[in-house]
Amino acid sequence: MTRSLKIAVADDEADMRDYFARILPRLGHEVVVAARNGRELVERCYGAQPDLLIVDIAMPELDGIAAAAEICRSGPLPVILVSGRHDAETLERAADPHIMAYLVKPIKQADLEPAIALAVRRFEQFRALRQETSDLRQALEERKLVERAKGILMKRAGLDEQQAFRRLQKLASDSNRRLVEIAESILTAEAAAAPPQKPEEK
Repeated sequence: MTRSLKIAVADDEADMRDYFARILPRLGHEVVVAARNGRELVERCYGAQPDLLIVDIAMPELDGIAAAAEICRSGPLPVILVSGRHDAETLERAADPHIMAYLVKPIKQADLEPAIALAVRRFEQFRALRQETSDLRQALEERKLVERAKGILMKRAGLDEQQAFRRLQKLASDSNRRLVEIAESILTAEAAAAPPQKPEEK
């Protein structure tokens, strides 16, 4: 079970703010901010110091993605993005490095709990990479490699995401190498094992 978190939520719909205020405590978390728009979220988060953000994309004054990016400039936080749609443009905008999970309305309690667990787990993995390098851009690139390597382990060894990451950590520890070096080795081995592509017919 995910540890108890201080969560800041933002949605311009009052019924969604009420929903989060009612459901999140049932899951063992505390709602420390319930903002009506992105600007209010930014202003109130500085004092509240949340552990996690759940933000709607489309909000007045400052949208959810911009608000989350502004808050994360003072210290990285995991972000769950909420939207009433999942078109290609919205998904492309959601590619911010702090976005750890994505939910489409209407949101059910059964969807919210695993999304929170996933966001926290991915953020902890990202933070582990940050500890290996002080450069944010490099950490983001390394995260992509580790995500791909995790995917290969999940597929080849039948592991879930957390088990795959632990396998990477153990391999790194046993060989006294960095996580990204293990990930690169797995990706290289996977590419070498792939069947050769047939030349295109003219």
